[in-house]
Amino acid sequence: MVNKIVIIGAGVVGAASALALQKDGHDVTLIDREAPCSGASFGNAGAIINGSCTPTAMPGVFFDAIKMLSQANSPLSISLSYFHKIMPWLMRFIWQSRSSAAYQNATHLHAISQYAVASWRELTEHSELASLFRETGWLKVYQSEKSFASSTRHSIELFDKMATKYEILNASQIRDLEPNLAPIFNYGIYQKDSLSIVDPQRLVQGMVDLFVNRGGCYKTFSVDTISISNEQVQMSSSDGTLSADQVVIATGAWSRTLAKQLGDNIPLETERGYHLMLPQSTSSLLNRPVVNGENNFVLSPMSAGLRMTSQVEFAGLEAPPNYNKIRKLLPLVEQMLPNIDTREESTWLGFRPSLPDSLPVIGFATRTKRVLYAFGHQHLGMTLGAITGLIITDMLNNKVPRVPIHPYRPNRFNIL
Repeated sequence: MVNKIVIIGAGVVGAASALALQKDGHDVTLIDREAPCSGASFGNAGAIINGSCTPTAMPGVFFDAIKMLSQANSPLSISLSYFHKIMPWLMRFIWQSRSSAAYQNATHLHAISQYAVASWRELTEHSELASLFRETGWLKVYQSEKSFASSTRHSIELFDKMATKYEILNASQIRDLEPNLAPIFNYGIYQKDSLSIVDPQRLVQGMVDLFVNRGGCYKTFSVDTISISNEQVQMSSSDGTLSADQVVIATGAWSRTLAKQLGDNIPLETERGYHLMLPQSTSSLLNRPVVNGENNFVLSPMSAGLRMTSQVEFAGLEAPPNYNKIRKLLPLVEQMLPNIDTREESTWLGFRPSLPDSLPVIGFATRTKRVLYAFGHQHLGMTLGAITGLIITDMLNNKVPRVPIHPYRPNRFNIL
């Protein structure tokens, strides 16, 4: 007898899980309250950063955050009306920035991200989806030696300890990689074995289309309540009811409410991030995603144009977007690329699902093995999407996962 599996959430993690489970012979239904790739998967920088191992909570992050909040073009903002709600999460986050915790979290982050590129190759082989990936690497550039040294010191230490491949570049080497950059960048760090995606939405929508073409079922369905009854998982909302033998919750920033109904109070918070799209003609100015290290934004060339991604805003899921901060970065973009056309094509706000330790939640619900969690990938949803889907498949096949999942268990915060 084949179990019926429902995956809640059609972002990159949900779509990858659906495709992986289907390839393994499971009866899968993928559901989302909106169209596929409507959340954080839509608007990211499109990078697959192989061997990523730097958690957000690093030693000194508290003082760095205080400094950022006072800067004119700060990448960080906290809504005053939301501050009391996020305080418990911030306290956990600061606790995770201790040297010992940061190293442990880096180890677990590397354990899963080292398979990022290989897992995407495995999941998309023999399909047209493979053409959406480019072997470009991931480049961060800096103008001053002081900012380069202070910003990369901890990351480079972790890269060395984890054996993550990287290169330190000088001004000439940066120019060789990106000749259209202004000659103001003297230091760079380059992870050559990383990939970039020409269009994240096309990738996720393409996975869903392939899943459906191979016989899978996609439904628009908004899950408000979830429970276990008569050895089935029951899901209901104003759209009706659904039942399944097993369920994967992969709804990103909206996952906390569903997990809480199942008895797991997971400290999932929302990092609001923004992007701004520049005209299609600008995409030829860069060969790969480039991070402005001093000002913490990314310029990523895509098929639709050059995408600028930036900002970590804590204001919850309901507050309206504020595009002023990302628009104020355009003069800095012009400094980087003097020939750029900075006409705004579109803007976007998305919600990164973030845990204090920068690790995702991957594991069965504490009270039942009929529900499996796969959320909280923070800034690495695209990087970790495929490997998460393959781990989910291992677990639902009662196999030993290809990555030990104990560090990502949902109840790991209960001891704090």
